[in-house]
Amino acid sequence: MTSAAEAGFETATPDPTVYLDRVAATELGRSYKQRMLDELGIRPGHTVVDLGCGPGTDLVPLARAATDTGAVIGVDHDQARVDTARERTADQSFVSVRLGDIHALPLADRSADRARTDRVLQHVEDPGAVLTEVHRVLRPGGRLVMGEPDWESLAIDHPDSGLSRAYTQYVTDEVVRNARIGRQLPRLATTAGFAVPAVLPVTPVFRDAVEADKILGLERTTRRAVTAGHLTKEAARRWLDHLLSGPFLASVTFYIVVAAS
Repeated sequence: MTSAAEAGFETATPDPTVYLDRVAATELGRSYKQRMLDELGIRPGHTVVDLGCGPGTDLVPLARAATDTGAVIGVDHDQARVDTARERTADQSFVSVRLGDIHALPLADRSADRARTDRVLQHVEDPGAVLTEVHRVLRPGGRLVMGEPDWESLAIDHPDSGLSRAYTQYVTDEVVRNARIGRQLPRLATTAGFAVPAVLPVTPVFRDAVEADKILGLERTTRRAVTAGHLTKEAARRWLDHLLSGPFLASVTFYIVVAAS
């Protein structure tokens, strides 16, 4: 795998804040985040909650929509990210960032008008419990917009289709806790008491392996698959070498799901 890494794949795991900001800065990131913002329909004066806000990447656009007559609340379980988010929004008094578990939101019943979560539910212990909490917090007529990938839809072209299947299966079964969350969101939201008026699939297509690696972590995930015994070293070498040398194509479906309380 050395030749593949030397040719441009990212071998070290990026800092979480760096990674989140990187995705947000891509054309794909800007596009789907704007779509989520549009679907939220935030109006001046609304109270908006960003669930799993991380380093505050999305708090400023939310604040812009709610204006200083509203309130924007970010919630995250990681103190370092909360600190970064607070620093980034220090000049906006109507934005607050709270340390907390989104399974047990530090918010009163029916205290928010809008809520969003972006690529967070794929990692949490119990997505259904989180959605029940959001339903508790939203006022009648409130809206939740969620964005999550369905990793089982990950498709990467390779002459050896068995390697592609093995890689996707490893990602789905071992790497991401709730890998199929994208397709599950409408059912989970309905169970939590929401209506689901819209499900919007977004399917980005990557044509450059190095750029795809920056989002998908192809090299790092392949190394983990070797360590876990899902791929041999020789198979991993063939996999990565072709991804870099041959025509490259990969895609994965990302679902934006709108839920109404």
